[in-house]
Amino acid sequence: MNHVKIKILVDADACPVKEEIAGAARRFDIEAWFVASYAHRIPPMDGAKVMQVDDSSQSADLFIANHLSKGDILVTQDYGLAAIGLGKKAVVLSNRGQQYEEETIDFMLAQRHEAAKQRRNGRYGKGPRPFTNVDRDKFLQCLTKVLRSMQENGVL
Repeated sequence: MNHVKIKILVDADACPVKEEIAGAARRFDIEAWFVASYAHRIPPMDGAKVMQVDDSSQSADLFIANHLSKGDILVTQDYGLAAIGLGKKAVVLSNRGQQYEEETIDFMLAQRHEAAKQRRNGRYGKGPRPFTNVDRDKFLQCLTKVLRSMQENGVL
């Protein structure tokens, strides 16, 4: 049976779990594409392709959107890019191991919009909590679970 080759695409500019993704890609024998602007230096990693794009604000997102296919895995913390990934029927994960879902992405986008309005009015929240090793472990468990499920279902 001929399968389309699934890949992991990573919004890599601020991704704290690059090594974990590259390791999982090697273990499951799939490609991982790390997409980052030229302003961010991404060192070469075994089992990973590094794609550098220009430094404009949406270049990485546009590259990912144009190369993302149904069934791929997208890793991003950008709700807008996550919504595009869900629309393309990709599996979308946050850097902290949350799987984005069609049922909740509209609410998340509305929250992001409201926070942006608050910032424009001079009100700033605390920002995201610091990234921890617990977050790192949760992400790796989530990614491994998704990859195992794909493997068991004959997708990989």
